[in-house]
Formats: sequence, structure tokens, C-alpha cells
Amino acid sequence: MSPIRIRMAARDLAEPHRASSPLELLFDLTFVAAVNQVVSQLAHATEEGHGAVAVVPFLMVFFAIWWAWMNFTWFASAYDTDDVPYRVMTLLQMAGVLVLAAGVPAAFEGDFTAVTIGYLVMRVGLVSLWLRAALAHPDGRATALRYAIGLTITQVLWVSRLALPDGGPMWVFFVLAALDLAVPPIAERTGSTAWHPHHIAERYGLFTIILLGESVLAATIAVRDAVAQGVSPGLVVIAFSGLVILFALWWIYFTEPAGAGLEERRNMSYFWGYGHYLIFAGLAAVGAGLEVAVMSAGSAGGHAAGAGEAHMGAAVAVAAVGIPVAVVLVMLWVLHAPLTSRTVVRPEAIGLAAALVLGAALAAPSIGVAGGVTAIAVVLVLLVVTTLVHEVLRAR
Repeated sequence: MSPIRIRMAARDLAEPHRASSPLELLFDLTFVAAVNQVVSQLAHATEEGHGAVAVVPFLMVFFAIWWAWMNFTWFASAYDTDDVPYRVMTLLQMAGVLVLAAGVPAAFEGDFTAVTIGYLVMRVGLVSLWLRAALAHPDGRATALRYAIGLTITQVLWVSRLALPDGGPMWVFFVLAALDLAVPPIAERTGSTAWHPHHIAERYGLFTIILLGESVLAATIAVRDAVAQGVSPGLVVIAFSGLVILFALWWIYFTEPAGAGLEERRNMSYFWGYGHYLIFAGLAAVGAGLEVAVMSAGSAGGHAAGAGEAHMGAAVAVAAVGIPVAVVLVMLWVLHAPLTSRTVVRPEAIGLAAALVLGAALAAPSIGVAGGVTAIAVVLVLLVVTTLVHEVLRAR
């Protein structure tokens, strides 16, 4: 039973066995719908030959999803009281996320009205929590008030953007996004919040799993639709290779001990936390790419892998998987290298794997979509195996 109300004090930085609460896990589930929407929109645009055009809208909409999750996650790491008022304000933010999710298709067309309204709802809940923290925690009052003021100002600017014709030029979005990103470092310039390094690492890991799960869902739906037209050998190969890709990315991500690194180098929190935008966006794009690959195999009408596929179509379908995989691999090393004196996955292995993954797209016209996706899966398996062998040899 949750307490009616307890004093909102900063959590202990060294709190043992700090883990995500059931409320945080429930909060994460509201993002499933939003991520599914953005993955589907990117996949459909790519299938229709507009993948390159859809990249910028995808990154813009995914920024809205990611930043909403970030705001709650870091606050909860510092001030989670789990009492009734806290739960009610969290519920309000969850409602805002659902409104945001409903507005994703329109946002891909440039209409951010619903997304902005969703943010307005979320910000009411989040600003209320920051004001509560300011009242209850004198030592962190200045920081909490700066957060509340900064979030309020940026939200007023986002709402004001709706008054511009078609939301104004695209550069306005990026300026406002930069202002939003600037709120935390400005708010914490004279005092950091008491976020817990191992808790943050776990929260990021859980969101990674959600994104991988969305990839599974996107591929499953695509397989279902393709099966309705008749199962082809290429479809079976792509479905299995896609599962291997997701499993290998999960394996590689959780190989790096981020919690210990953040505990030792808290000053790297912005670099590590903000940089995950590219990892998270990449993982979401992998799901869209797998859906494109499956639909490409399904449209082959039951022919063998590579048969009946347009050369450009094969290259695009494999690139839709390979490019985000390469981004994820490179960013995993870039973000974890500053946290530790030696990353588990070696940089030379990451570089070679990323190059080979991108090479699969170039070879796709010759080996087909199924062959290209399989090649990506093989590269990731070899990366996992060589990393394990290297660790075993090093331990001797």
C-alpha cells in the first residue's frame, strides 16, 4: 500500500540495491504505443520509396518521445517518493504520453499539435513535481526551481509554435529542442540532483529492451501480413536473422557495465545520457528496417531469396537494417569509452563490424534481401563471439 504522503527528499546517491520501481515500469509501458507508431510510420515511408525523406520527421518525432521519457526518468532517480501525490502526477504524465502517441502519424506530416498538447499535459505533472521538490528539499531548492521555470518557459514556446503557419519553419523545431536540452545543465550548474548511477543505467537498459521488443513486434506484424500471401524461403530466413540481430544487439549493449562507469565519472552523465538518443533512435529504426525487409521478401511472391527483387529495392531494404545497426554499434563504443579505461567490446572490432554491416547493403543487389539481412546477423554473431573469446583470453 502506497503511503498517502511523505516528505519529498533527495534519494541516497549510494542507496544499495536501487532498482526500478513498479510505477516506473508501468510508466515505460505507455511509450510502447508511441514507439510502435513511429516505427510503423518510418517502415511504411521506406516501403513506399520515401525512406530518405522520412528520416528527418522520424528523428524529430522520436526526439519528442525520447525527451519525454528522459525528463521523468532522471527526476524519478533523484526524487521518487512513490506516495499518492507522486503516483497521481505520474498518471498525469502517462496520459500525456498517450496523447503524444496518438499524434505521431500527424507529426510525420508536420502537424505537431497533438504531440505538443501531450507535452503540455506531461509538463503540468512534471513541473508540479519539481515545485514539490523545491518546497520539501531546501538543499536542492534552487536547482528544482530552475527546472520548473525552464520547463515552463520552453513549454510556452512549444505551444506558441502552434500559432505559426504550419508550425513555422523547420529550424524553429530544432531551436526549441536545443533550448529543452539546455534546461538540465542550466538548472544543475550550481548543484546536481541526486540521481543514482546504477538506477539510471538500469532504466536505460529497460528502455533498450522496450525498443528491441518493438522491433520484434514490427517484424511479427510484417511476417503475419506476408504469410497471408504465402510463405517464402526468404521470409523464413529474414525472420530468423532478424531475431538473431536483435539478440546480438541486446547481448552487446548489456556487455558494457554502464552503472559502474557513471558512478565513477558522474561528470559524463550528459554525454552518456544525451548520446543515447542515437542508440535509441537506431534501435527503433532497426525495427522499421526489419519490417521493410520482411515486406520485401513477402512481395517476392514466394520466390527464393533474391529472385524477383528489384536491385534498388534490395539495397534499400538491407540498408534500412544495416545503417541503424551500424549507428548503434558505433555509438555504444563512443558513449562507453569515456566511462571506463577499457571497453569490453574493442573499438577495432566495432569499426570492422560496422563497415561489414554497411557493406551488406552494397552487396544486396547480388545476394538479395534475405542474404543481406543474414550477412548482418552473421557479422553481429561474430562480434559477440570474438568479444567473448577476447575476454576469456584476457582473464587467463
